[in-house]
Amino acid sequence: MSDVAHSAAGVAWDLGDLYTGVDDPQVPRDLSAALTRAQAFESANRGKIATLTANDAGKLHNAVQELESLCELMDKPLIYAMLVHSARTDDPKHGALLSKTREERTNINKHLIFFDLEWIQLPDEPAQALLANAALAKYRHYLEQKRRWKPHYLSEPEEKILDEKANTGKSAFGRLFEETTAALRLSLEGQPEPVSLQEALARLYDPDRAMRKAAGDAVTSGLRQQARLLTFVFNTIVLDHDSDTRLRRFSNPIASRNLANEIEDKVVEALMGAAERNYPLVQRYYRLKGRLLGLDKLYDYDRYAPLFGDMPACDWPTARRIVQESYQAFSPKAGDVIRQFFDKNWIDAELRPSKRGGAFSSSAVPSVHPYILLNFTERLRDVMTLAHELGHGLHQFLSRGQGYLQCDTPLTTAEMASVFGEMLTFQRLQALYPDPRLRLAMLCSKIEDAFATVFRQVVLTRFELDLHRARKEQGELSADAIGELWMNANRAMFADSVEMTDGYACWWSYIGHFIRSPFYCYAYAFGELLVLALVQKHKLEGAAFVPKYLEMLAAGGSDAPHVLLAKLGVDVTDPGFWELGLRLLGDMVAEAERLAKSI
Repeated sequence: MSDVAHSAAGVAWDLGDLYTGVDDPQVPRDLSAALTRAQAFESANRGKIATLTANDAGKLHNAVQELESLCELMDKPLIYAMLVHSARTDDPKHGALLSKTREERTNINKHLIFFDLEWIQLPDEPAQALLANAALAKYRHYLEQKRRWKPHYLSEPEEKILDEKANTGKSAFGRLFEETTAALRLSLEGQPEPVSLQEALARLYDPDRAMRKAAGDAVTSGLRQQARLLTFVFNTIVLDHDSDTRLRRFSNPIASRNLANEIEDKVVEALMGAAERNYPLVQRYYRLKGRLLGLDKLYDYDRYAPLFGDMPACDWPTARRIVQESYQAFSPKAGDVIRQFFDKNWIDAELRPSKRGGAFSSSAVPSVHPYILLNFTERLRDVMTLAHELGHGLHQFLSRGQGYLQCDTPLTTAEMASVFGEMLTFQRLQALYPDPRLRLAMLCSKIEDAFATVFRQVVLTRFELDLHRARKEQGELSADAIGELWMNANRAMFADSVEMTDGYACWWSYIGHFIRSPFYCYAYAFGELLVLALVQKHKLEGAAFVPKYLEMLAAGGSDAPHVLLAKLGVDVTDPGFWELGLRLLGDMVAEAERLAKSI
């Protein structure tokens, strides 16, 4: 990479607000203190939660308050370990700390499992009376949600076994996947040094078609070399999830995710169905892009090609300025929060060997603050990634006041602030670069990002459903069998507008959401279409929208998403709601077609 490609060198997070290092003696002290308190909590409360009466609101409040404090204390070391491991997966000390903290957390948590099981066994009459008591208002939604899981809990001994075996099951396979993909070194034709998977994927945005093809070939080659291992990991994770689905008496593999997201199966299917009915919009856009690029046939490695080879690069200081200004213009309060991420080193952006791919924002714990990881590769699209993760960070920072048990939101609304932040930044980029060619290029880039967030995530979810179904019906699947499911799901979206190369059949194997969070992906589509509606509301309401929006972010997970969104005048339970966002995407494609004719 050129010298300019190192502008984020040294932009690494300072995790000192959690712990000073992997050898910090406070880590074992916190784990030991959490174990002692968990044992005392169990001794004081076991057998008493299931026998609470309507007059015991004070007792229940005190118990939940202590449980919340305990959960934060026992999770803090593990969260730290996960962060340091993500930043450098090949350091043996990081891997050892991750294993140690996971094992210790499991040992602590076995003294707390009884609480949920007793709470859901409490009869409805006293439970409802307690939930209606003002003394429990802070924890009402948390306690309500626990009771919705009642049909899916197992006995306490069974829950303890599942919790402990997860360390050598799905958690272990998840770590193996992370370390394997992070360690990939890919050889690009004509390049002197091998690159990481993330760097190779970034080359798919290169204006040089030969470079894009070389990058696609390199990704394919690297994934094929690990095909046996990655295929086994996928089969194992899918089988593990299927076992959970069966043991916990869920009707289908996605049902547990929908329950956690506080969304009904039919709403998810309405969302996905609406997106699938609009696949012709995707095909219409990519035919336009093929014409603009002057290509007779658009291949999968061409999808993200910039329209023009002279697109400006964007270094880290510029990206920081643009994103900060975008949030500041929307709300000085939001701008002040965003500034802290930069000034206080809460972001890890530099490229380094063995760093985890992709990007994320960790809420960490409310007593500290969020941390963000991304891989900055100097392209304008990285500005959008930064804006996206800072949207998460803003949401997580503002919601800390809800406490550890209710600060995080379901995945559906977890993507809302991130996508909204992207839109704010996109609007600013459009204003900063008024040249029609650049405006068209940025609009096409935004359309592609929106398509990746809506249509591609629906494709991923549909593939995942097909994968789980096939694994259950046919047993362990070969890489080729999984690849066929993958290609079928993608072809349904692209039809003949994009030619899928044979090598693309293995690209399912690097997508971490399938491993870390099964059926996560539709939440992105939910968030994107929701944000398109919110952007329209912001245009209509102006400054009056801002405090309501920030108040909703600060509410975190303290109420159901549809309840919080209703305060903004949004009804996500209406099946027709999704069509609004899809129409706006259609308008963006129409605008691109108009701009294309004018240049």
